[in-house]
Amino acid sequence: MFGVYRNRMKGREKKQSRIRIWIQLAFTCLFNGYAVGFFKGEIFNKETKAFCVPVLNCYSCPGALGSCPIGALQASLGKRKGKFPFYVLGILVMFGVLFGRLLCGFVCPFGFFQDLLYKIPGKKLTVNKKIDKPLRLFKYAVLAIVVVLFSLFLKDGGASVPWFCKYICPAGTLEGGIPLVTANGELRELVGGLFTWKLGVLFAIIIASVFIGRFFCRYICPLGAFYSLFNKFSFYRMDVDKGKCTDCKKCEQVCIMATSVIKNCNAAECIRCGKCKAACPTNAIKTHFGRAQNE
Repeated sequence: MFGVYRNRMKGREKKQSRIRIWIQLAFTCLFNGYAVGFFKGEIFNKETKAFCVPVLNCYSCPGALGSCPIGALQASLGKRKGKFPFYVLGILVMFGVLFGRLLCGFVCPFGFFQDLLYKIPGKKLTVNKKIDKPLRLFKYAVLAIVVVLFSLFLKDGGASVPWFCKYICPAGTLEGGIPLVTANGELRELVGGLFTWKLGVLFAIIIASVFIGRFFCRYICPLGAFYSLFNKFSFYRMDVDKGKCTDCKKCEQVCIMATSVIKNCNAAECIRCGKCKAACPTNAIKTHFGRAQNE
């Protein structure tokens, strides 16, 4: 009897995982639908590029149909001339209020890439809490300092620079840099130290993501840091029914972000991937829009 129940639970988890993978793949294709660009080695540059997608997706990706909000925010801040970037921040706040980090769990192409890396067989690492907790603050520093302050006050020859995109963003290297350099011979001749540095950053994050779930999302991503500010009061909610919860910890055992699901299921670090909900043997975890169902 127990074996049947356990198989049923595993089946539910696999079904949820497959559904999420298909959703992630669909959004990745949707945001990067200009497939011809990958063969031509050129960037799509038409009307839709004026609009921001809600997740990290490089403007320079040959297939990208829209703009990355982090890149757009840096550009707006760097050229502001006393003007506030209402459009970009408005887009980010709207999606944050509606969904929180659900976008990280289901929509982000680079998050999808990290999920695939973590599926590579091998021993996974658990980061010591004394190290993990302060490291998670680093993404907020990246958001505040590299994305905002650098864009506002640091110029290169009087020109604004998208500092995060230029020196850190691994999604830009994976989606934009590598495809463009591969398909465009003229660009290959211009490759230098900066591109080598970006490849090193990407390679390090790839290796780390094989052993630590969502490494970039946990410790570095400024967009994840921004959306995390809304998790506790976003319209999309997660709730744990304490009457049904048996404190078995299965939800926390499968959490790719290593959060305390039972204690705080709407924690800033939760990407709302649904793995905890699928693993719960008593169906104690619910997801919905609006106020907590037990209120």
